Amino acid sequence: MNTVVHLSGPHRRGPDLKELVAQVAFGDQDAFSRLYDAVAGPVFGLVRRVLRDPAQSEEVTQEVMLEVWRTAARYQPERGEVMSWVLTMAHRRAVDRVRAVQAAADRDQRVAARSHTPAFDEVAEQVEGRLEREQVRRCLKMLTELQRQSVTLAYYRGYSYREVADMLSTPLGTVKTRMRDGLIRLRDCLGVGS
Repeated sequence: MNTVVHLSGPHRRGPDLKELVAQVAFGDQDAFSRLYDAVAGPVFGLVRRVLRDPAQSEEVTQEVMLEVWRTAARYQPERGEVMSWVLTMAHRRAVDRVRAVQAAADRDQRVAARSHTPAFDEVAEQVEGRLEREQVRRCLKMLTELQRQSVTLAYYRGYSYREVADMLSTPLGTVKTRMRDGLIRLRDCLGVGS
């Protein structure tokens, strides 16, 4: 004994969407109002899933419903259901909006990157740093080979005096003297006060 029990009461059929679209095609505003009530909720739900932004979803939903009003005469019942036709329009509009928003963001990012001009201080520091490095290179060239190697290993590579002496196979006292003489010559060449 299988009995079917309907808990929701008698099944109410919704409006005939194909008939409503046909009436909308002839400019029937009342039919459009009923069509709007029937499809706007599902359209908004689909658009909201694509866009995630409630305000933009509402805007796109309105655009889709306006498109339904304008293009109702183009609906072809043999090609599918009204809801599928409307939801396809909604999905296309939502995807177009996502692409437009992404394109605008990319464009803004490119413009911002191109228009970034470093602050004056930043440019001045870069120029000053380059000039100082060039001057140090020029002054290093004026040192003897042993002075240049000793200073470079100790100050640019971080080796101790003993490690420099071992690396150059030179007595520690000689390395210290050459380094002191080299630093004095660098100071004079660079014009640094004593």
